[in-house]
Amino acid sequence: MTTTTPSDVRPDPPHSPDDGSLAEFGYRQELHRSLGRYASFAAGFSFISVLTTVFQFFAFGYAFGGPVFFWAWPAVLVGQLLVAACFAELAARYPISGAIYQWSSRLSNLTFGWFAGWIMVIGQIVVVAAAALALQMVLPAIWPGFQLIGTDPAPTSADGAANAAVLGVILLVLTTLVNILDNRVMSVINRVGVTAEIIGAVLIVVLLLTHSERTPSITFHTEGAAQSGLFGALLVGSFTAAYVMIGFDSAGEMSEETRDPRRTAPRTILTALGAAGLLGGLIVLGGLLAAPSLTDGHLAVDGLSYVLTSSLGDGVGKVLLADVVVAIAVATLAIQTAACRMLFSMARDGQLPFSGRLARVNPRTGMPNAPALVVGILAAALLLLNFASPEAFLAIGTTCIVMLYLAYAMVTGPLLVRRLRGDFTSEGTDETGARLFSLGRWGIPVNALALLYGLVMTVNLAWPRAEVYDPAGGHWYFQWFTVLFLGATVAAGVGWRAYYRRTSAEAP
Repeated sequence: MTTTTPSDVRPDPPHSPDDGSLAEFGYRQELHRSLGRYASFAAGFSFISVLTTVFQFFAFGYAFGGPVFFWAWPAVLVGQLLVAACFAELAARYPISGAIYQWSSRLSNLTFGWFAGWIMVIGQIVVVAAAALALQMVLPAIWPGFQLIGTDPAPTSADGAANAAVLGVILLVLTTLVNILDNRVMSVINRVGVTAEIIGAVLIVVLLLTHSERTPSITFHTEGAAQSGLFGALLVGSFTAAYVMIGFDSAGEMSEETRDPRRTAPRTILTALGAAGLLGGLIVLGGLLAAPSLTDGHLAVDGLSYVLTSSLGDGVGKVLLADVVVAIAVATLAIQTAACRMLFSMARDGQLPFSGRLARVNPRTGMPNAPALVVGILAAALLLLNFASPEAFLAIGTTCIVMLYLAYAMVTGPLLVRRLRGDFTSEGTDETGARLFSLGRWGIPVNALALLYGLVMTVNLAWPRAEVYDPAGGHWYFQWFTVLFLGATVAAGVGWRAYYRRTSAEAP
């Protein structure tokens, strides 16, 4: 078996400073470098997709945390900004596709970095499936005809769960086609979609706040929360914020397609997370203030869709919900693209099954086609779990968050070790000759807090709470789904690595 590592690749002669920086790491420029600053921002913002994720998980956060779940939002935002600051430094120093895999490998060793990339890409595939499921929270609220299966649109019902899977598969077919076409087409869709999402999010915030039924003091209340105790309500309520604020690393993921990546990616990583965090927090607050009732049960089942249509009227509410549909579609596209770049990067180093095929780039479109098909098919297969039980909706959502949080910690951990050893340098310049983004003397405390936050949240999210993951009882595998899925992912990785080492040793 022939393998390829970064040092084995002979780069083509550089044709631009950006191409030269890629050649510095042992790669030739194959992906088309056509993304500017706004397109890079759009890559990170559309993965986060505040409208998609807030609308998808608001009902869950409220059901378990009550109004006080709002305060989990700023806590998670601060924690993720710490992580993003570390990633911004790395994006400036290693502007390579497959960011988590590349960063972890270069900070530690190839084996550890491979598992970080493996966990990340499996997590991204699960996120693709989870994002596609979000259509069920919006489309039937716009028009009952979108309820293709049964009559109950609630995603926690058997009808709603099955219908969510059908709508999700249709969306995945479309996003897979776009991911095969051309990165310029993908970039245009991303930019237009993100612009529409930002405008829609601002309108939603303004309209909700101007239709307030109560004061912000309601956010200190826990009545109606399924989770007992203030601390427990915040821990489970934090799932909503944790699900929203992931994927900001996508700006780094697209570095090989971005102009001036050392300068652009660090900025867009931080601005994408900051903008999404601010808008999302205001939407959550506005939803709590404008809801017609906090006790009639609608908020815990129908979420923000109920608030928009009941508080703003069917006409305005449905127009805004249509904007949410655009956000969901663009988010699914962006997340699938990020997963494709991770597969491409790992395959280019010969580190995955069928690496030759997965690393092949269409010279006309500049897109790796095989990874798009793999991600689309695997994500669609995950959606079939929804036919088994409505609990799969939550299991898929929380599993993807845990996978990404763990992969992030597998970057911030080795980075902290390098800082403590004095091996991580802040020297260097970007494409314009300016100094690279650096945390300077704040590097160690910010890095340490980022790692601690990530590990604590990973345990919190993965904890097998029966009342959260298996409220109906009788489905132990959903209660332990996240732990089992993570274990299976690691076991599959260990198996592949063992096979990879054996065949590499046997190769002539």
